[in-house]
Amino acid sequence: MSTGPAVVLLSGGMDSAVALAEARAQGHRCHALSVRYGQRHSSELDAAARVAKALGAHEHRVVDVDLRAIGGSALTDDIAVPQSPGTGIPATYVPARNTVLLALALGYAEVLGAHDIYVGVNAVDYSGYPDCRPEFVQAFEALARLATRAGVEGARLQVHTPLIQLTKADIVRRGLALGLDYGLTHSCYDPDARGRPCGRCDSCALRAKGFAEAGAVDPIVLR
Repeated sequence: MSTGPAVVLLSGGMDSAVALAEARAQGHRCHALSVRYGQRHSSELDAAARVAKALGAHEHRVVDVDLRAIGGSALTDDIAVPQSPGTGIPATYVPARNTVLLALALGYAEVLGAHDIYVGVNAVDYSGYPDCRPEFVQAFEALARLATRAGVEGARLQVHTPLIQLTKADIVRRGLALGLDYGLTHSCYDPDARGRPCGRCDSCALRAKGFAEAGAVDPIVLR
């Protein structure tokens, strides 16, 4: 059981919330890191603040990076959010987002003297994003060993992906077992002005599938 610091990338969605709960369960002092990267709404950042507080994060920091400056995604550009699941890499893929987010987490970890980063990527029930695959995470760990003072001096930084081989239903069950209140989270890519989920986008569909297959009720639906 570790008691050292860990950086946890926290978007406010259910996967990153479970990743934070996992890091806490491992005994880490959790430093939650959220990124305001130019996403089209603030609902997920509001959810991240709720989750960080509820799960007792030692700190919750929000960093600004303007990925709208390069666009190329329905989440950062004037591109419609798909209202039904499609094939291939969806329009909601944000170019280089996880690379940028992990780079920020890596820098923060160096400042803290942390050797652990947690991220809630998933390669089973996910939207087909290339930067959610195990190969990407392994490559980033290799980069971290080469690109940081800590790595050059022999410290091994590990990127933990506790959900990467879980189905969405397994993720739901794991979060419930860890005491996570999913009512605090937000998954929708295209919420209304009050932050209510659209129920049609990729992310809403995956969330609904996970709760249905887990035999659990999504508290968001009860609002």
